[in-house]
Amino acid sequence: MKRDALEPGLLSVFRVFVGLQVGFFLLEGLHFLYQHKPPPHPLEAPQSLAALSAILLIYLLWPGLERRLGVAYLPIALCFASITPFAGRLVTLRYGAEAYVSLAEELGLLLVFPLLLISWQYRFRVAVFFSLVTLLVDHSLALRVMAHSSPLEVDYMGFLVIRTIMCLVIGYAVSRLMTAQREQRRALRQANAELAHYASTLEQLATSRERNRLARELHDTLAHTLSGMAVQLEAVKTLWDTDSTHARVMLEQSLTATRSGLTETRRALQALRAAPLQDLGLVLAVRALAESIAAQTGTTLTWRGPDTAQGAARVENLSPDVEQCVYRVAQESLENVSRHAGAKHLTVQLTQDKGRLTLQVSDDGCGFDLSKARTNDHRLGLSGMQERAEMIGGILQVESQLGCGTTVRLIVEESRDPGSDL
Repeated sequence: MKRDALEPGLLSVFRVFVGLQVGFFLLEGLHFLYQHKPPPHPLEAPQSLAALSAILLIYLLWPGLERRLGVAYLPIALCFASITPFAGRLVTLRYGAEAYVSLAEELGLLLVFPLLLISWQYRFRVAVFFSLVTLLVDHSLALRVMAHSSPLEVDYMGFLVIRTIMCLVIGYAVSRLMTAQREQRRALRQANAELAHYASTLEQLATSRERNRLARELHDTLAHTLSGMAVQLEAVKTLWDTDSTHARVMLEQSLTATRSGLTETRRALQALRAAPLQDLGLVLAVRALAESIAAQTGTTLTWRGPDTAQGAARVENLSPDVEQCVYRVAQESLENVSRHAGAKHLTVQLTQDKGRLTLQVSDDGCGFDLSKARTNDHRLGLSGMQERAEMIGGILQVESQLGCGTTVRLIVEESRDPGSDL
């Protein structure tokens, strides 16, 4: 029967009802006192009922009593509310059967409210127990004032049976409604817990991805700068004693490259999205990057992409994250060409056709052993490009052989939602 927590709003409704009950019995007593014809039942009945209801109201309003009694608080109040109508009937026992029946029929509705509260808070079997107990008590009291098998007893017994059936129907309906509501609340709590867990997992995943993205940004900026500076400083160290003039020139170049790398690193930390994308758009940014690398290395460039002369140098329906990843893959591929390939000819292709975006960077340089590069990725940054491709739901293809050049191809299906993996 016990429930650890009271249903929301139950005590408030209980207190309001008992307060109205006190007022009703007080008004009924005053009405009986000043009317000219004799009342249907003795005046002591409404007076005693008003007094008992007032005691129950004090109990319900007593500060801190609910906390002290705990789970016993509500059962005590319900028992008192159920006993009150029978206590009023005891007053009428000495006044005969008609007075008892008149008051009993009037007070019959008072038993419905405790039944509603019991059905609200507890299970249906408790409501059945309450209905049967009240039926037995009422029947026992009626037998004390009524002649056996009298018409009045038969009519009153029929009234009790009908009242009990109504109580069972009401109790069942309320219990079913409350059971459904509790199940909905339980499902809602479970859904909220799962949602909180999902949000926590999503936050951790987003943090992890952001860390990986920051690592790639630093690799694309700071790592490249430091790598080039280390090579130049090694050359300076070698030439310092034999050709100091050349060594100083190379040292100055190292300082210039260091300042440039520092500027680029600061820019990357302030805005992780590549600035050329904001200023030029993806097509022009990739083309400008390719032309810059070709000029630095003395490589012949072949560009295949949207025609800039006709004002169509753009691709459609790409999110900023996709553009960022495509640009960074192009940057990493071209940096590898600049530092490692020793190529004479470079081909960069960026096309969009039927919902598919393709970036391809090819060179005729020295190439490399792809199997060794995958296990020792300190120079080529293949893992970073692969991670970027996976982030946008793309496919990265790398083809290379020693002495036969390298081709890096990124394919992005634009219908893919990059956030679908979440």
